[in-house]
Amino acid sequence: MCFAAAASLAIAQKPGSSTPRQEKLLNGLKILVWSDPAADRATVRIRFHGGSSFDPQGREGVMHLLSESFFPNAEARNFFTEELGGSLEIVSTYDYIQINASSRPAEFVTLLETIATAIASPTLDKEASDSLKAAATARVKELEKDPAYIADQAVAKRLFGSFPYARPQMGTFDSIQTIDFADLRFAKDRLLTADNATVAISGNVDTSLALRASRRYFGAWLKSDKKVPSTFARPETPEPEPKIINKMSPEGPMLLRIATLGVSRSDADYPVFEILARIAENRIKRRPQLAGEGVAFARNEAHILPGQIVFGGSNSKSGLKPTITPSTEKTENAGSFISQLLSPDIENDEFVSAKTQVAAKWNRREVDDFWLDVDTFKIDPAKGKLQGLDTVTLADAQRVAAKVKKQPVAMVWYFAEPST
Repeated sequence: MCFAAAASLAIAQKPGSSTPRQEKLLNGLKILVWSDPAADRATVRIRFHGGSSFDPQGREGVMHLLSESFFPNAEARNFFTEELGGSLEIVSTYDYIQINASSRPAEFVTLLETIATAIASPTLDKEASDSLKAAATARVKELEKDPAYIADQAVAKRLFGSFPYARPQMGTFDSIQTIDFADLRFAKDRLLTADNATVAISGNVDTSLALRASRRYFGAWLKSDKKVPSTFARPETPEPEPKIINKMSPEGPMLLRIATLGVSRSDADYPVFEILARIAENRIKRRPQLAGEGVAFARNEAHILPGQIVFGGSNSKSGLKPTITPSTEKTENAGSFISQLLSPDIENDEFVSAKTQVAAKWNRREVDDFWLDVDTFKIDPAKGKLQGLDTVTLADAQRVAAKVKKQPVAMVWYFAEPST
Protein backbone atom coordinates (compact mmCIF):
# COMPACT_ATOMS: atom_id res chain seq x y z
CA MET A 1 0.00 0.00 0.00
CA CYS A 2 1.02 3.61 -0.53
CA PHE A 3 1.62 4.32 3.13
CA ALA A 4 3.80 1.32 3.63
CA ALA A 5 6.96 3.14 2.63
CA ALA A 6 8.22 6.71 2.80
CA ALA A 7 11.30 8.59 1.75
CA SER A 8 12.91 10.08 4.85
CA LEU A 9 14.85 13.29 4.58
CA ALA A 10 18.24 13.47 6.22
CA ILE A 11 17.18 15.99 8.85
CA ALA A 12 16.79 14.52 12.30
CA GLN A 13 15.24 16.21 15.28
CA LYS A 14 17.41 16.92 18.27
CA PRO A 15 15.89 17.25 21.75
CA GLY A 16 14.71 20.83 22.22
CA SER A 17 15.63 21.75 18.63
CA SER A 18 13.57 24.09 16.47
CA THR A 19 14.47 21.90 13.49
CA PRO A 20 11.77 19.27 12.95
CA ARG A 21 12.07 15.62 12.08
CA GLN A 22 11.07 15.53 8.42
CA GLU A 23 9.68 12.79 6.23
CA LYS A 24 8.09 12.84 2.79
CA LEU A 25 5.53 10.17 1.92
CA LEU A 26 5.41 8.55 -1.50
CA ASN A 27 2.40 10.69 -2.41
CA GLY A 28 4.51 13.81 -1.92
CA LEU A 29 3.07 14.88 1.45
CA LYS A 30 5.68 16.39 3.75
CA ILE A 31 5.47 15.59 7.46
CA LEU A 32 7.20 17.74 10.10
CA VAL A 33 7.36 16.60 13.73
CA TRP A 34 8.52 18.33 16.94
CA SER A 35 8.25 16.35 20.17
CA ASP A 36 7.86 18.19 23.48
CA PRO A 37 7.02 15.80 26.34
CA ALA A 38 6.38 18.75 28.66
CA ALA A 39 3.53 20.13 26.54
CA ASP A 40 -0.05 19.67 27.71
CA ARG A 41 -1.45 19.21 24.20
CA ALA A 42 -0.77 17.61 20.85
CA THR A 43 -1.10 19.98 17.89
CA VAL A 44 -1.57 19.33 14.19
CA ARG A 45 -1.30 22.02 11.53
CA ILE A 46 -2.06 21.15 7.92
CA ARG A 47 -1.38 23.73 5.25
CA PHE A 48 -2.51 23.54 1.63
CA HIS A 49 -0.25 25.73 -0.48
CA GLY A 50 -2.97 27.36 -2.52
CA GLY A 51 -5.45 30.02 -1.45
CA SER A 52 -7.93 32.57 -2.73
CA SER A 53 -5.60 33.90 -5.41
CA PHE A 54 -6.69 30.81 -7.38
CA ASP A 55 -10.40 31.70 -7.21
CA PRO A 56 -11.90 31.88 -10.71
CA GLN A 57 -12.85 35.40 -11.77
CA GLY A 58 -16.51 36.00 -11.01
CA ARG A 59 -16.49 33.17 -8.46
CA GLU A 60 -14.44 34.77 -5.72
CA GLY A 61 -14.91 32.92 -2.45
CA VAL A 62 -14.44 29.36 -3.78
CA MET A 63 -11.32 28.59 -1.76
CA HIS A 64 -12.75 30.14 1.40
CA LEU A 65 -15.91 28.04 1.05
CA LEU A 66 -13.77 24.98 0.43
CA SER A 67 -11.89 25.64 3.69
CA GLU A 68 -15.20 25.75 5.54
CA SER A 69 -16.36 22.45 4.02
CA PHE A 70 -14.00 20.28 6.11
CA PHE A 71 -15.93 20.91 9.32
CA PRO A 72 -19.10 22.62 8.08
CA ASN A 73 -21.19 22.79 11.24
CA ALA A 74 -20.98 23.42 14.96
CA GLU A 75 -21.31 19.72 15.80
CA ALA A 76 -18.23 18.83 13.74
CA ARG A 77 -16.21 21.64 15.28
CA ASN A 78 -17.37 21.04 18.84
CA PHE A 79 -15.98 17.50 18.63
CA PHE A 80 -12.47 18.93 19.03
CA THR A 81 -13.31 20.72 22.27
CA GLU A 82 -15.86 18.38 23.82
CA GLU A 83 -14.42 14.98 22.88
CA LEU A 84 -10.72 15.65 22.29
CA GLY A 85 -10.17 18.37 24.88
CA GLY A 86 -8.54 20.61 22.29
CA SER A 87 -9.43 23.23 19.71
CA LEU A 88 -10.00 23.84 16.01
CA GLU A 89 -9.19 26.84 13.83
CA ILE A 90 -9.34 27.15 10.04
CA VAL A 91 -7.39 29.92 8.34
CA SER A 92 -7.97 30.93 4.71
CA THR A 93 -5.78 33.51 2.94
CA TYR A 94 -4.79 34.47 -0.59
CA ASP A 95 -1.82 32.09 -0.30
CA TYR A 96 -2.99 29.05 1.64
CA ILE A 97 -5.64 27.21 3.62
CA GLN A 98 -4.55 25.95 7.03
CA ILE A 99 -6.21 23.73 9.61
CA ASN A 100 -4.96 24.22 13.19
CA ALA A 101 -6.20 21.55 15.59
CA SER A 102 -5.21 20.24 19.00
CA SER A 103 -6.18 17.57 21.49
CA ARG A 104 -5.16 15.96 24.73
CA PRO A 105 -1.98 13.90 24.17
CA ALA A 106 -3.91 10.66 24.72
CA GLU A 107 -6.31 11.59 21.89
CA PHE A 108 -3.60 12.40 19.34
CA VAL A 109 -4.24 9.46 17.01
CA THR A 110 -7.98 10.21 17.00
CA LEU A 111 -7.16 13.84 16.23
CA LEU A 112 -5.06 12.85 13.23
CA GLU A 113 -7.65 10.36 11.95
CA THR A 114 -10.46 12.93 12.27
CA ILE A 115 -8.58 15.52 10.23
CA ALA A 116 -7.47 13.01 7.60
CA THR A 117 -11.04 11.76 7.12
CA ALA A 118 -12.39 15.30 6.75
CA ILE A 119 -9.75 16.20 4.16
CA ALA A 120 -10.18 13.01 2.15
CA SER A 121 -13.96 13.21 1.91
CA PRO A 122 -15.46 16.63 2.65
CA THR A 123 -19.19 16.90 2.03
CA LEU A 124 -19.44 18.77 -1.27
CA ASP A 125 -23.00 18.06 -2.39
CA LYS A 126 -25.61 20.70 -3.25
CA GLU A 127 -27.24 20.78 0.19
CA ALA A 128 -23.92 21.23 2.02
CA SER A 129 -22.74 23.83 -0.50
CA ASP A 130 -25.96 25.84 -0.12
CA SER A 131 -25.51 25.85 3.66
CA LEU A 132 -21.89 27.00 3.36
CA LYS A 133 -22.89 29.72 0.90
CA ALA A 134 -25.61 31.01 3.22
CA ALA A 135 -23.15 31.32 6.12
CA ALA A 136 -20.50 32.96 3.91
CA THR A 137 -23.02 35.40 2.48
CA ALA A 138 -24.02 36.52 5.98
CA ARG A 139 -20.37 37.12 6.93
CA VAL A 140 -19.62 39.05 3.76
CA LYS A 141 -22.73 41.21 4.11
CA GLU A 142 -21.47 42.30 7.53
CA LEU A 143 -17.96 42.93 6.20
CA GLU A 144 -19.30 45.06 3.37
CA LYS A 145 -20.80 47.43 5.95
CA ASP A 146 -17.37 48.11 7.49
CA PRO A 147 -15.86 51.39 6.19
CA ALA A 148 -12.28 50.16 6.71
CA TYR A 149 -12.99 46.98 4.73
CA ILE A 150 -14.60 48.98 1.91
CA ALA A 151 -11.63 51.36 1.75
CA ASP A 152 -9.08 48.52 1.84
CA GLN A 153 -10.82 46.64 -0.97
CA ALA A 154 -11.21 49.80 -3.06
CA VAL A 155 -7.53 50.73 -2.93
CA ALA A 156 -6.49 47.13 -3.69
CA LYS A 157 -8.79 47.17 -6.73
CA ARG A 158 -7.34 50.52 -7.78
CA LEU A 159 -3.75 49.27 -7.49
CA PHE A 160 -4.05 45.71 -8.80
CA GLY A 161 -6.88 45.90 -11.34
CA SER A 162 -7.72 42.29 -12.28
CA PHE A 163 -4.71 40.82 -10.44
CA PRO A 164 -5.84 38.25 -7.81
CA TYR A 165 -4.94 40.42 -4.79
CA ALA A 166 -7.53 42.96 -5.96
CA ARG A 167 -10.33 40.44 -5.52
CA PRO A 168 -12.01 39.99 -2.11
CA GLN A 169 -10.48 36.96 -0.42
CA MET A 170 -13.83 35.84 1.00
CA GLY A 171 -15.74 36.78 -2.15
CA THR A 172 -18.63 39.20 -2.57
CA PHE A 173 -22.37 38.80 -2.11
CA ASP A 174 -22.79 38.36 -5.87
CA SER A 175 -19.80 36.09 -6.48
CA ILE A 176 -20.77 33.66 -3.71
CA GLN A 177 -24.20 33.16 -5.31
CA THR A 178 -22.57 31.94 -8.55
CA ILE A 179 -20.58 29.15 -6.81
CA ASP A 180 -21.93 25.61 -6.88
CA PHE A 181 -20.67 22.33 -5.45
CA ALA A 182 -18.98 21.43 -8.76
CA ASP A 183 -16.73 24.50 -8.34
CA LEU A 184 -15.72 23.29 -4.88
CA ARG A 185 -15.02 19.77 -6.11
CA PHE A 186 -12.89 21.07 -8.97
CA ALA A 187 -10.88 23.30 -6.62
CA LYS A 188 -10.33 20.42 -4.20
CA ASP A 189 -9.09 18.07 -6.90
CA ARG A 190 -6.86 20.77 -8.36
CA LEU A 191 -5.24 22.25 -5.26
CA LEU A 192 -5.96 20.17 -2.15
CA THR A 193 -3.64 17.30 -3.04
CA ALA A 194 -1.01 15.51 -0.98
CA ASP A 195 1.94 16.93 -2.89
CA ASN A 196 0.61 20.46 -2.39
CA ALA A 197 0.38 20.22 1.39
CA THR A 198 2.51 20.05 4.53
CA VAL A 199 1.58 18.54 7.91
CA ALA A 200 3.24 19.96 11.04
CA ILE A 201 2.84 17.94 14.26
CA SER A 202 4.06 19.28 17.60
CA GLY A 203 3.53 19.06 21.33
CA ASN A 204 3.33 16.04 23.59
CA VAL A 205 3.61 13.38 20.90
CA ASP A 206 5.93 10.45 20.32
CA THR A 207 7.81 11.12 17.08
CA SER A 208 7.75 7.51 15.89
CA LEU A 209 4.03 7.20 16.60
CA ALA A 210 3.34 10.51 14.82
CA LEU A 211 5.13 9.33 11.69
CA ARG A 212 3.48 5.89 11.70
CA ALA A 213 0.03 7.42 12.17
CA SER A 214 0.69 9.96 9.42
CA ARG A 215 1.64 7.21 6.98
CA ARG A 216 -1.48 5.28 7.91
CA TYR A 217 -4.02 8.09 7.68
CA PHE A 218 -2.48 10.32 5.01
CA GLY A 219 -0.58 7.76 2.92
CA ALA A 220 -3.51 6.99 0.61
CA TRP A 221 -4.25 10.68 -0.03
CA LEU A 222 -3.94 11.27 -3.78
CA LYS A 223 -1.30 13.47 -5.36
CA SER A 224 -1.98 15.77 -8.28
CA ASP A 225 -1.27 14.77 -11.85
CA LYS A 226 0.18 18.21 -12.57
CA LYS A 227 1.32 21.29 -10.69
CA VAL A 228 -0.73 24.50 -10.70
CA PRO A 229 1.67 27.44 -11.06
CA SER A 230 0.96 30.63 -9.10
CA THR A 231 1.64 32.90 -12.07
CA PHE A 232 -0.64 35.73 -13.17
CA ALA A 233 -0.26 38.72 -15.46
CA ARG A 234 1.37 41.63 -13.65
CA PRO A 235 -1.02 44.47 -12.72
CA GLU A 236 -0.99 47.49 -14.97
CA THR A 237 -0.10 50.98 -13.73
CA PRO A 238 -3.01 52.21 -11.56
CA GLU A 239 -5.29 54.94 -12.82
CA PRO A 240 -3.86 58.36 -11.92
CA GLU A 241 -7.06 59.89 -10.53
CA PRO A 242 -7.97 59.29 -6.90
CA LYS A 243 -11.14 57.28 -6.33
CA ILE A 244 -13.71 59.06 -4.19
CA ILE A 245 -16.49 56.96 -2.67
CA ASN A 246 -19.60 58.88 -1.57
CA LYS A 247 -19.83 62.61 -0.94
CA MET A 248 -18.04 64.34 1.89
CA SER A 249 -20.18 64.66 4.99
CA PRO A 250 -19.25 66.92 7.92
CA GLU A 251 -20.49 64.27 10.35
CA GLY A 252 -19.58 60.96 8.72
CA PRO A 253 -16.30 59.04 9.08
CA MET A 254 -13.60 59.75 6.53
CA LEU A 255 -10.95 57.24 5.45
CA LEU A 256 -7.87 57.59 3.29
CA ARG A 257 -5.92 54.76 1.64
CA ILE A 258 -2.77 55.07 -0.48
CA ALA A 259 -1.08 51.94 -1.86
CA THR A 260 1.92 51.10 -3.98
CA LEU A 261 3.43 47.80 -5.09
CA GLY A 262 5.51 45.78 -2.66
CA VAL A 263 7.42 42.53 -2.99
CA SER A 264 6.80 38.81 -2.51
CA ARG A 265 7.53 36.94 0.72
CA SER A 266 10.52 35.23 -0.88
CA ASP A 267 12.06 38.46 -2.21
CA ALA A 268 15.40 39.50 -0.69
CA ASP A 269 13.87 42.92 0.06
CA TYR A 270 10.88 41.54 1.97
CA PRO A 271 12.42 42.24 5.40
CA VAL A 272 13.39 45.73 4.18
CA PHE A 273 9.76 46.46 3.28
CA GLU A 274 8.68 45.22 6.71
CA ILE A 275 11.08 47.66 8.37
CA LEU A 276 10.07 50.48 6.03
CA ALA A 277 6.38 49.98 6.85
CA ARG A 278 7.16 50.19 10.57
CA ILE A 279 9.27 53.33 10.05
CA ALA A 280 6.41 54.89 8.06
CA GLU A 281 3.83 54.03 10.73
CA ASN A 282 6.04 55.41 13.49
CA ARG A 283 6.46 58.65 11.52
CA ILE A 284 2.72 58.97 10.91
CA LYS A 285 2.07 58.62 14.63
CA ARG A 286 4.67 61.30 15.38
CA ARG A 287 3.35 63.59 12.62
CA PRO A 288 -0.45 63.17 12.61
CA GLN A 289 -0.83 66.17 10.31
CA LEU A 290 0.19 63.81 7.51
CA ALA A 291 -2.89 61.61 7.83
CA GLY A 292 -5.14 63.29 10.37
CA GLU A 293 -5.72 62.90 14.08
CA GLY A 294 -7.51 59.54 13.91
CA VAL A 295 -6.28 56.01 13.41
CA ALA A 296 -3.28 55.89 11.06
CA PHE A 297 -1.12 53.01 9.89
CA ALA A 298 1.32 51.67 7.32
CA ARG A 299 1.47 47.95 6.57
CA ASN A 300 3.36 45.67 4.24
CA GLU A 301 1.17 42.98 2.65
CA ALA A 302 3.41 40.39 0.98
CA HIS A 303 2.23 37.18 -0.66
CA ILE A 304 3.54 34.39 -2.88
CA LEU A 305 3.63 37.06 -5.59
CA PRO A 306 4.43 40.76 -5.02
CA GLY A 307 1.84 42.44 -2.82
CA GLN A 308 1.41 46.02 -1.67
CA ILE A 309 2.46 48.51 0.97
CA VAL A 310 -0.56 50.45 2.22
CA PHE A 311 -0.72 53.78 4.06
CA GLY A 312 -3.98 54.76 5.72
CA GLY A 313 -5.71 57.18 8.00
CA SER A 314 -9.23 57.50 9.34
CA ASN A 315 -11.26 59.63 11.68
CA SER A 316 -14.68 59.28 13.27
CA LYS A 317 -15.72 62.49 11.51
CA SER A 318 -14.50 64.12 8.34
CA GLY A 319 -12.81 66.76 10.42
CA LEU A 320 -9.76 64.72 9.41
CA LYS A 321 -7.45 67.27 7.80
CA PRO A 322 -4.40 65.60 6.36
CA THR A 323 -1.81 67.38 4.24
CA ILE A 324 -3.48 66.02 1.11
CA THR A 325 -7.16 66.58 0.47
CA PRO A 326 -9.64 64.81 -1.77
CA SER A 327 -9.81 66.12 -5.31
CA THR A 328 -10.23 64.90 -8.84
CA GLU A 329 -6.66 65.83 -9.66
CA LYS A 330 -4.10 63.16 -10.49
CA THR A 331 -2.51 61.35 -7.59
CA GLU A 332 0.51 63.65 -7.50
CA ASN A 333 -0.71 64.59 -4.02
CA ALA A 334 -0.62 60.90 -3.05
CA GLY A 335 2.94 60.68 -4.28
CA SER A 336 3.61 63.85 -2.32
CA PHE A 337 2.22 62.20 0.80
CA ILE A 338 4.61 59.26 0.44
CA SER A 339 7.48 61.59 -0.37
CA GLN A 340 6.78 63.66 2.75
CA LEU A 341 6.36 60.56 4.85
CA LEU A 342 9.66 59.04 3.76
CA SER A 343 11.58 62.34 3.87
CA PRO A 344 13.96 63.32 5.32
CA ASP A 345 16.23 60.32 4.90
CA ILE A 346 15.87 57.53 7.42
CA GLU A 347 18.12 58.03 10.43
CA ASN A 348 19.95 55.21 12.15
CA ASP A 349 18.02 55.52 15.43
CA GLU A 350 14.60 55.08 13.83
CA PHE A 351 15.95 52.30 11.59
CA VAL A 352 17.25 50.37 14.61
CA SER A 353 13.98 50.93 16.48
CA ALA A 354 11.85 49.70 13.56
CA LYS A 355 14.11 46.72 12.94
CA THR A 356 13.86 45.76 16.62
CA GLN A 357 10.06 45.98 16.46
CA VAL A 358 9.90 43.75 13.38
CA ALA A 359 12.32 41.23 14.92
CA ALA A 360 10.22 41.06 18.09
CA LYS A 361 7.06 40.40 16.05
CA TRP A 362 8.73 37.71 13.94
CA ASN A 363 10.23 35.97 16.96
CA ARG A 364 6.74 35.58 18.42
CA ARG A 365 5.74 33.36 15.50
CA GLU A 366 5.27 29.68 16.24
CA VAL A 367 8.14 27.60 14.88
CA ASP A 368 5.57 25.34 13.16
CA ASP A 369 4.20 28.28 11.18
CA PHE A 370 7.68 29.36 10.13
CA TRP A 371 8.39 25.93 8.65
CA LEU A 372 5.01 25.93 6.90
CA ASP A 373 5.90 29.36 5.47
CA VAL A 374 9.12 27.83 4.15
CA ASP A 375 7.07 25.56 1.89
CA THR A 376 4.37 28.06 0.96
CA PHE A 377 6.63 30.99 0.11
CA LYS A 378 9.78 29.05 -0.91
CA ILE A 379 11.89 30.62 1.84
CA ASP A 380 15.42 29.49 2.59
CA PRO A 381 15.10 27.74 5.99
CA ALA A 382 18.79 28.36 6.67
CA LYS A 383 17.92 32.02 7.29
CA GLY A 384 15.82 31.02 10.26
CA LYS A 385 12.73 32.78 11.58
CA LEU A 386 14.22 36.22 10.92
CA GLN A 387 14.42 35.46 7.16
CA GLY A 388 17.44 37.67 6.53
CA LEU A 389 16.27 40.49 8.79
CA ASP A 390 19.53 40.50 10.75
CA THR A 391 21.52 41.38 7.62
CA VAL A 392 19.40 44.39 6.61
CA THR A 393 21.29 47.67 6.86
CA LEU A 394 20.34 51.33 7.06
CA ALA A 395 21.51 51.71 3.46
CA ASP A 396 19.02 49.00 2.40
CA ALA A 397 16.15 50.86 4.04
CA GLN A 398 17.19 54.15 2.41
CA ARG A 399 17.49 52.45 -0.99
CA VAL A 400 14.02 50.89 -0.81
CA ALA A 401 12.49 54.13 0.52
CA ALA A 402 13.90 56.00 -2.50
CA LYS A 403 12.41 53.34 -4.80
CA VAL A 404 8.97 53.47 -3.15
CA LYS A 405 8.82 57.26 -3.44
CA LYS A 406 9.12 56.95 -7.23
CA GLN A 407 6.53 54.20 -7.75
CA PRO A 408 3.00 54.74 -9.13
CA VAL A 409 0.36 54.87 -6.42
CA ALA A 410 -3.34 54.24 -5.99
CA MET A 411 -5.42 56.51 -3.76
CA VAL A 412 -8.94 56.17 -2.36
CA TRP A 413 -11.05 58.49 -0.22
CA TYR A 414 -14.05 56.93 1.44
CA PHE A 415 -16.75 59.05 3.11
CA ALA A 416 -19.05 56.89 5.20
CA GLU A 417 -22.56 57.83 6.13
CA PRO A 418 -22.91 59.24 9.68
CA SER A 419 -23.87 56.54 12.17
CA THR A 420 -27.34 56.92 13.61
